Amino acid sequence: MNVDLLIVNGYVLTMEDESNQLIENGAVAIIGQTIEAVGKSDDLRANYHAERIIDANNQLIMPGLIDSHIHTGLAILRGVAQDMSHWMQKGIWPFMKHVTKEERIKGSLVNILEGIKAGTTTFADYDTDMQDIVQHYVKIGARACVAEMVNEMPDDIDDLSVGELYPLDAKVGEQKLQKNVDLIERYHGAEDGRITCMLGPQGADMLSLNRMKQIADLAETYDTKLHMHVAQGDREIEQMEKRYDLRTIPFLEREGFLNERLIAVHLTEATKKETEKAAHSGASMICCPGSIGIIDGIVPPMYSFLQAGGTASLGSDQAPGNNSNNMFNEMKFAAIVNKVKYQDPAVFPAELALRAATIEAAKVLGIDHEVGSLEKGKKADIIVINFQEPSLSPVITKPTSNVIPNLVYSARGHEVETSIIDGKVVMEHRQIVTASEEQVVKDAQEAANGLAKRVSKKV
Repeated sequence: MNVDLLIVNGYVLTMEDESNQLIENGAVAIIGQTIEAVGKSDDLRANYHAERIIDANNQLIMPGLIDSHIHTGLAILRGVAQDMSHWMQKGIWPFMKHVTKEERIKGSLVNILEGIKAGTTTFADYDTDMQDIVQHYVKIGARACVAEMVNEMPDDIDDLSVGELYPLDAKVGEQKLQKNVDLIERYHGAEDGRITCMLGPQGADMLSLNRMKQIADLAETYDTKLHMHVAQGDREIEQMEKRYDLRTIPFLEREGFLNERLIAVHLTEATKKETEKAAHSGASMICCPGSIGIIDGIVPPMYSFLQAGGTASLGSDQAPGNNSNNMFNEMKFAAIVNKVKYQDPAVFPAELALRAATIEAAKVLGIDHEVGSLEKGKKADIIVINFQEPSLSPVITKPTSNVIPNLVYSARGHEVETSIIDGKVVMEHRQIVTASEEQVVKDAQEAANGLAKRVSKKV
């Protein structure tokens, strides 16, 4: 049988089930966008004739990583708001009012290339001006599950004092929600399904109850999920208690928003009881351990959520809070901080962290029928990792395997040699083939220089 691509002679990590299935001297056959077969190299070579063969000797073939929560439009502000309290009010808002749309778009592409070079093949991007940002994914060839961020916050929000109740502007909410609807109608299912869309309420504290209900109704209409920050900090809880006399999760439960359509991001300030309630409701969770550790000094309750039977995944969040949009960083950080939190080295094993960035992430986003594992019929989103890098050497498979522990605790992302998305090679020999990395970085630097000059004049 003829196929377009054979990747052979590698270790194949399928992530197909809880055993994670490591195949030595394994191979993957691809036809068009789709995985045709996974198995031993000798068997696939005997049964398939390929237009192209990639020799993955001494390399790992595995599903591409999934970044479940990222704001690429904030990349232009990488590193400007670390090591401070009231990160949003004091760190981000003073910059955000000076950022132009063009600067957001240029910075966004840097984040996407950064992710691809560290093994990310699917980005759940959640930001402003998403109809412009999504064009990057179309051009680069990455998979994206995008949402326009919807709030009712006026432009001069940075003038508020810490703790002051947010004034909500219905016109702002109407305009932003319409942008989200336009995004869904134009891009959901675009690029042969490589681009999908969700609704993106920013947070229950930043929207009126009527707007929240409108968004929930639209989720039913479009049969999509709600990608939303939930209990993301003491700031949010304070706003909710002032406005509704309820904490966030009890409010969502009372109003009927706590269900399987909700993807709850962070849960930073959720109590154990609230975390369990969210898990039992059918809502899923996204944890961004690097970002929340830096911004709030808190370990999000992902482990408790999982112990309560919930489905959860990992995301990298945004560059000004996390500095890094690298899923290897998030896997390692999630595992280690939970071991420290619970004072138990057996808590949050490496296998759990890796699943949270692959198949479990696909489940959270509702795309596990297409990606997240290497199986016949799924989309060919595959990365090839060099096991001859010192950070991943030596490889041991018996009597125990060090492959997954080393991916989680040792890999840094530079070991990713090749990235295949939707059956097409997007990065080879660590070179992005669908864009000029040098030009992208140059454009973003020029944009950042202009922004920095404008902000400096106001300080």
